[in-house]
Amino acid sequence: MTFTDPPCPLSPIHNLPLPSPSRFSHLYRPNHQGKTVVLGIEGSANKVGVGVLCYDPETETYQTLSNPRKTYVSPVGCGFLPKETSWHHQAHVVALVRAALNEAYPDDDSPQSLSYNNAYEHRFKRSPHPHFLPNRHLSAIAFTLGPGMGGPLRSCAIAARTLALLWKLPLVAVNHCIAHIEMGRVATSAADPVVLYVSGGNTQVIAYSDGRYRIFGETIDIAVGNCLDRFARVVGLSNDPSPGYNIELEARKHTNDTPLKFVDLPYVVKGMDVSFSGLLTFIEELTKSKHFVRDGPTENDEQFTIADLCYSLQETIFAMLVEITERTMAHCGQSSVLVVGGVGCNKRLQDMLELMVSDRGGTLCAMDHRYCIDNGAMIAQAGIFGLQYGSESMCVKGVEGTDCRQRFRTDQVEIVWRPKTRGKHS
Repeated sequence: MTFTDPPCPLSPIHNLPLPSPSRFSHLYRPNHQGKTVVLGIEGSANKVGVGVLCYDPETETYQTLSNPRKTYVSPVGCGFLPKETSWHHQAHVVALVRAALNEAYPDDDSPQSLSYNNAYEHRFKRSPHPHFLPNRHLSAIAFTLGPGMGGPLRSCAIAARTLALLWKLPLVAVNHCIAHIEMGRVATSAADPVVLYVSGGNTQVIAYSDGRYRIFGETIDIAVGNCLDRFARVVGLSNDPSPGYNIELEARKHTNDTPLKFVDLPYVVKGMDVSFSGLLTFIEELTKSKHFVRDGPTENDEQFTIADLCYSLQETIFAMLVEITERTMAHCGQSSVLVVGGVGCNKRLQDMLELMVSDRGGTLCAMDHRYCIDNGAMIAQAGIFGLQYGSESMCVKGVEGTDCRQRFRTDQVEIVWRPKTRGKHS
C-alpha cells in the first residue's frame, strides 16, 4: 500500500476556472460517480510508477488514490543502462497497474466489469481479477511522452497505448518536467512559485510567464543528479535505494561535535547557468590522490575520507543551485520557491533553500520522496489538467502522436490551465 495525502483543494493554486466536462465531452467523460479519474504511467528513467488520481467536482479537490512504483537498482559501481531498465519496466508495469487499481478501489466487485474480466482471462489465460474495473472508474490514461531514456519511455508508452485500446479510453501525453511542477503546485498549494527542478536528468530554474514555464537557468552539461550518481559509483557507494541518498547519508556525518573536512571544489556558475562536469572530473581525481583515505580516521589535515568528499560535494553544488534560484526570485519578484525532482528531497538542499528564502521573507515549498522522486501520480496530475482544460497538444487522438521524445523541453508545452499573466520579467 502506498501512503497518500488527504484531498488537495483546487483554489489555492489559482488555475483558470475549471471548464464544464460537457465542453470536452469529445475528449473524456467523468466516471459513474461523476468524478474524473486518470491513471498515470511514468517510466522515463530507472523508476516505473503507476498512479491513480481523482478529481471530485463536489469538493473541488484532487486526491491521489494510489501511487505504487518499482525501482531498477543496478550493481555497485554501475549505472542503469537503457536495455536492462526497459526489461525491468516491462516486467513490472502490468503488476503495478493491477496494484494501483486494487488499492484505489479495493472493495469494488461490480458485475459490470465481467466483460472486461472475461476478455482479459481469454486473452492471457489467467483467472479474472474481481477488482479490475477500468470501464467504471477511469476517464483517461496518461503517460510520459518525454524527456527521458528512449527504451524505458517506449516500454511504458506501449503499455499505455495497449490499455487505452483495450479499455477504449483516451490517451494524454505528458511532459515529465511539467508533471513534476504541477504535482508540486497541487501538493504544496503553491500558486506561482519559482521552481528549482533538480533530478538525475534535469537541472533547471523555472518561472511561469505568458502561458509557458520559462527556463531562467539550467545546467550546460550534466544534471546535478547525474553528477552525484557518477561520484557515488567512483567511491563504491550502493545504488540502493539511490546513490544520491547514500551520498546524503555520508554527508550527514558532519555534526558540530564531529565536523567533516571541507575540500575546496570548483564552483562554476556562468550567469544563470551551472556546470558540473568539471567539478566531477576534479573530485574524481581527488579519489586517486595519496591524500584520499577511504575509511577510518585521517592522520593529518591534508587527508580526507569519502564522507569528507560527499559533504564537500553537496555543499558546493547546492550552493550553486541556491545562488541561481535566488537570482531568479529577485528577477521575477517572487517570494516562494518550489523544489521538485529526485534530488529535491535531499534534506540539506531543502535546509539551504529554506535559509535563503526566509532571508528574503518568502516560503519554501518542498515535498518528500513520495512526490519528488518519479512517480505515476505526477503524470496523472499533469494529465488530468490537460484533459480537463482541453489541451490540444496533450490529448492525442488514438495512438497517433504518442511517439516518445527523449528531448522535450519544459518551455515547449503550452500551459492552458493557468492564466496568461505577464510578469515584469517578460
